[in-house]
Amino acid sequence: MLDFTFWNTLLQTYVDDQGRVDYARWQQQALPDLDVWLASLPNTLDGLAAEDSLALLLNLYNALTIQQVLKRYPIDSILPKVLGLPNWLAFRQFFNRSLYPLDEKSVSLDHLEHDLLRPQFKEPRIHFALVCASEGCPILRNEAYWPDIVEAQLETDAHRFIHNPAKVRYDSDAGVLYCSKIFKWYSTDFLRVAPSIPDYIGTYLNLSPPPSALTEVRYLPYDWSLNRQPG
Repeated sequence: MLDFTFWNTLLQTYVDDQGRVDYARWQQQALPDLDVWLASLPNTLDGLAAEDSLALLLNLYNALTIQQVLKRYPIDSILPKVLGLPNWLAFRQFFNRSLYPLDEKSVSLDHLEHDLLRPQFKEPRIHFALVCASEGCPILRNEAYWPDIVEAQLETDAHRFIHNPAKVRYDSDAGVLYCSKIFKWYSTDFLRVAPSIPDYIGTYLNLSPPPSALTEVRYLPYDWSLNRQPG
């Protein structure tokens, strides 16, 4: 049986209720503990129920992201700059580097997201759960994902993301829906379950009248600054 108790404890210890991480304290106190916990996780998805696989992969993605940041900290962003310009090569390496042995492959963050989670589950709400250590990302839960409640957790994540005006806001007078670029980057996932991005978002906003397929969509700038606690 999968046990995410230790990961849950780490999140409750070093992540606040706004999803911001105390990287400095975590790095000083518990980076080796995170490494040990990651090494204890299953190396295969064989035989796992769907909800077990989903919870495992969500926790694994977020834990590996945290681990990578802790090994580089202090940093200001996972998108570093060279001479004032974004270093997209280093950024891509962050997501493409092999990090974990799973089903006889050494997988990266990109592999977990694009080759496992997205095609296997076809669940757009994962984009409100996967956290890339940036302010523009969804809020990092300060609790683990658990197989028996992962569906409810994803639904809560979706509500929280869409009701966050930094991520989504609707100007009903102008008829403009401002939303995170996550909806642009992963539009195919959202359009699998809704006729348009405004229709998908509208099911959570409960506005009258709700946004519709005819609503103009404008995407907000993405904030790549690190999701760390102030101070």
